[in-house]
Amino acid sequence: MTDFASFESYNATPRLASLALSPDGTRLVTVVSTLAPDGKTWQGALWEVDPTGEREAVRLTRSAKGDSSPVFAPDGSLLFLSARPDPLAKPGESKEKKALWRLPVRGEAAEVLRPGSGVGQLRAAGETVLFTSSAYRFTEFGDDDNAKRKAREDAGVTAILHESYPIRYWDADLGPAYPRLLAAPVEDVTAETITDLSQDSENRLSDEDVALSPDGKWAVYGHAVDVSASYGRRTELRVVATSGGASRAIASEEGFSFHGATFTPDSSAVIAIRFRESTPDSPHRRDLVRIELTGDSVTPLAPGFQEEPDHPVVSPDGLAVFFTASHLGHQPLWRLDLGTGEITKLTISGYYSDLVVSPDSKTLYALRNSVDHPPQPVRFAATGADQDPERLRAPGAIPSVPGTLTEISTVVADGRTVRSWLVLPEGASADSPVPLVLWVHGGPVMSWNGWTWRWNPWLMAARGYAILLPDPALSTGYGPDFIKAGWGRWGAEPYTDLMAITDVAVERADIDASRTAAMGGSFGGYMANWIATQTDRFRAIVTHASLWHLDAFSGATDSSYFWMREMGDPLTQPERILANSPHLRVADIKTPMLVIHGDKDYRVPIGEGHRLYFDLVRHGVNAKYLYYPTENHWILTPGNSRIWYETVWAFLAEHVLDQDWERPELL
Repeated sequence: MTDFASFESYNATPRLASLALSPDGTRLVTVVSTLAPDGKTWQGALWEVDPTGEREAVRLTRSAKGDSSPVFAPDGSLLFLSARPDPLAKPGESKEKKALWRLPVRGEAAEVLRPGSGVGQLRAAGETVLFTSSAYRFTEFGDDDNAKRKAREDAGVTAILHESYPIRYWDADLGPAYPRLLAAPVEDVTAETITDLSQDSENRLSDEDVALSPDGKWAVYGHAVDVSASYGRRTELRVVATSGGASRAIASEEGFSFHGATFTPDSSAVIAIRFRESTPDSPHRRDLVRIELTGDSVTPLAPGFQEEPDHPVVSPDGLAVFFTASHLGHQPLWRLDLGTGEITKLTISGYYSDLVVSPDSKTLYALRNSVDHPPQPVRFAATGADQDPERLRAPGAIPSVPGTLTEISTVVADGRTVRSWLVLPEGASADSPVPLVLWVHGGPVMSWNGWTWRWNPWLMAARGYAILLPDPALSTGYGPDFIKAGWGRWGAEPYTDLMAITDVAVERADIDASRTAAMGGSFGGYMANWIATQTDRFRAIVTHASLWHLDAFSGATDSSYFWMREMGDPLTQPERILANSPHLRVADIKTPMLVIHGDKDYRVPIGEGHRLYFDLVRHGVNAKYLYYPTENHWILTPGNSRIWYETVWAFLAEHVLDQDWERPELL
């Protein structure tokens, strides 16, 4: 049982990710991550879940380095990735890179292939295994690449010469090696049988957008296309035969990028997400499309659908497409009938991911989570509206959370309804009102619609706080006009929406309006900073990985073009940055602030945290700075995550609960 009052107990709760279904539909496999014995890392293991829900889950693998990315081969064996050492390797041969492993139906797992840069994405179908691995530009994958890798290492060279943009992604430097798309016979994966399918892609392959046809003969992948110096790149989809040869574009459209391709059962087309790139006047927008492999047509499938579709999966019978989309504080699964165009919301509540479909197209399996429960495998029918799926037996279930979850809403000045989850701790009542923490989500085009290990409100509830989780303007799940209301206006409608829903919360008798705080990360951190410049109603503010100086941020982030398409070029269109950058208003801040930032954060670079803390100090604001030299945007390692929470709790206790400051023991 998870005790949310104990961070150690919380951290020991198993965490599930990924689902794989065997070709005959009888075996369902997930990845369960638990703390390593030393408590410093997470270890993933493959577990088999009974699709019927009758038997307990069974652990399949055990590795100190962790296992991930399960994919069933056509013969029923299980392919997966692991950095575990090969027991048959000679001393010094087994590098700590993710290798391709195979677990047969009967017998022990064995290493299949360990490229010098490891293995990334993994797919299997027909007689083909498809995977990604990195190699240096202008080199052949394999021996040629390994020789260059060794030469750089022997010479002590780490430099990267960039001749195109971008140069970083989240927390990783791009280059000098770049993703390659590789194919091999699924029963004979060796260095000699591998075919490089992306030699004509140079450094433009997206290893997140890879699809393999059911017959194993075709691969589709994302490929970056330069547009202009002011616009950057867009992504087209290209197809290539897995036997080799030149690739060709099947979906390339000015003003759009294409992602998430999945093949139809007859291998003649793909269903994908067409992403309309944003402009200062128009937010980005997703829609479902069908793309013929011949490249002669891109057909919208649900033009009237108001939400943002994602992660499409085609049923094996070819009659339907299943997809996810945020909706009113949830992320349901939806079914699009390809014959009639009818869309059905299959699930009544929760956040769904990792969907797989049974071979007969009648049953769906997915991971379901919610604001009050972590991911668990579930089963439900492929047809029928607003279902409550059956939970399958697996590790990681929690019997209860320390409080209750409810919803509140309000109508704001422009007529939009702003809704929010409200987490109430046990014992909250009119006789015993509790302090409130406004917690703003990141994104900004996102929603509070599911469980989060990193931003968990129940750890706060266990310490007596109510947590307000609102969806202000820019949030998904409320239609395109709701996003547009805050587009390029971060300091306007998103801010006033947050204040309006906070007003509703503090009017409740079980909330102590005199003891409130605000916090957020990424865009939520930006909003925390903006709130600090606009009001002193909160007794403390916590800002994590936050945007502060929008001009400096827009040029230093890992994807500058994306942000400039909304806020405008700081040189030629400075109006939005001047209107929305909180750094220009630092002299108005009176509220104590805790700044948190990781040095390896390339999405919101560390300069934002350094500048924010310096500006607060020089203006006499009561501020602290929790700095992580080795962490990224999220603070992922168990020990540093614990310190994150302990510091936040201590800071809030001092300023919201009027307790003495207690410095975390390990700081």
